[in-house]
Amino acid sequence: MDNQISVIGGGLAGSEAAWQIAEKGLDVVLYEMRPATASGAHRSADLAELICSNSLGSNLPDRASGVLKNELRKFKSLLIQVADETAVPAGAALAVDRELFAAEVTRRLLSHPRVKVIREEVRTIPSEGFVVLASGPLTSASLSNDLADFCGKDNLYFFDAISPIVDARSINMDIAYTASRWDEEGVIEGDYINCPFHNKQDYQNFYQELISAQRIELKEFEASIEKGVDAGHSHFFEGCLPVEVIAQRGAKALLYGPLRPVGLKDPRVERPPYAVVQLRKENIAGDLYNLVGFQTNLTFSEQSRLLRMIPGLENAEIVRYGQMHRNTFISAPDVLLPTLQTKAKANLFMAGQITGVEGYAGNIATGLLAGINVGRLASGLPLLELPCETMLGALCHYITHTDPKTFQPMKANFGILPPLDLNEQKGNKRDRAQKYAQRSEKEMDEFLLKTNLL
Repeated sequence: MDNQISVIGGGLAGSEAAWQIAEKGLDVVLYEMRPATASGAHRSADLAELICSNSLGSNLPDRASGVLKNELRKFKSLLIQVADETAVPAGAALAVDRELFAAEVTRRLLSHPRVKVIREEVRTIPSEGFVVLASGPLTSASLSNDLADFCGKDNLYFFDAISPIVDARSINMDIAYTASRWDEEGVIEGDYINCPFHNKQDYQNFYQELISAQRIELKEFEASIEKGVDAGHSHFFEGCLPVEVIAQRGAKALLYGPLRPVGLKDPRVERPPYAVVQLRKENIAGDLYNLVGFQTNLTFSEQSRLLRMIPGLENAEIVRYGQMHRNTFISAPDVLLPTLQTKAKANLFMAGQITGVEGYAGNIATGLLAGINVGRLASGLPLLELPCETMLGALCHYITHTDPKTFQPMKANFGILPPLDLNEQKGNKRDRAQKYAQRSEKEMDEFLLKTNLL
């Protein structure tokens, strides 16, 4: 037991961590509380189930998310490999058939000779052995309480939301049209279905109904959390706001957010639309679509009414309604080292959204690093601390070095990387992004070569 390696949580981070440990020739026990104990948001018992969206972000090599995924490919990430294999068309993004994705990750982990999956809730942090805590944003109440005691202060909370999914056959393609938002080169592809508001009045009518629509009341445990939230932290994560919360910031807030019409001209109409609701493929079969950026906490009856006010969705068949749920994360700058090892306990590592890293790729990436490092510690090897010029290194540096008073979840972006040299800062935004990406790739290749990981 003293030398056992345990991973707590079978989400994206925990699944990747367990795989990396096993692939290094070490035995690992992966604990997942589902299906015996429900999370409140998951729908299946599969490992690595995606909840909020089926998109892992941009796959372009000069986008921050693309840089991070390419780094993960260099490390032979299981989850990115499976994502590539189960991808659905989504323009420049890597989106997956979420059921196939989770099923394949589950199959590979269950069939690995060095992975043992135990379906039970872990209520306290193990005191013995080597541990990766990747219990995720929906950590159970008992483990959350133990985690709060370990961290020496209260957990931080925010609320997250998921978007509705509709049956593709119920979308009125006499009104809706296919197109992806143009990129800087002016290329248009048709991986998205777009529902256009062609005039301002129709949009205003929808907007007024949206801001006055009834929301689902918070569950008792969430309501008590909301009242006790530290005043310095938002109740909602800015990167995944409910659409009705965005709308309350003003009539034009949606026009610069999820309903942004730029680059989505309807080929059948001379004038560009006033606003556009985009839908993205949910599965490989292409018979389900989710509303992009349309996460919501409205009551199901209100969602049904409002979605049918969107042009092209008048007869929409809603397969899954949107909902909001509580997310939990620690104050990583107080608790973690850049290796994802905890400061207070050398044999305990943390990974995933609970560390304050946002985005699917970020969760996978921290699981990968924590898995590698706990395996190295168990094997008597030095831990890896990635260069800050790499995207994964920058993420880990950010969550462990930012001011705890202003700490908020962070996803991969070029803003967390060290600045470019002055002579490289010339050019437009895309030129600089390409330079950041090239530098990150160079630093990662050199690091892998230096550490004999290539």
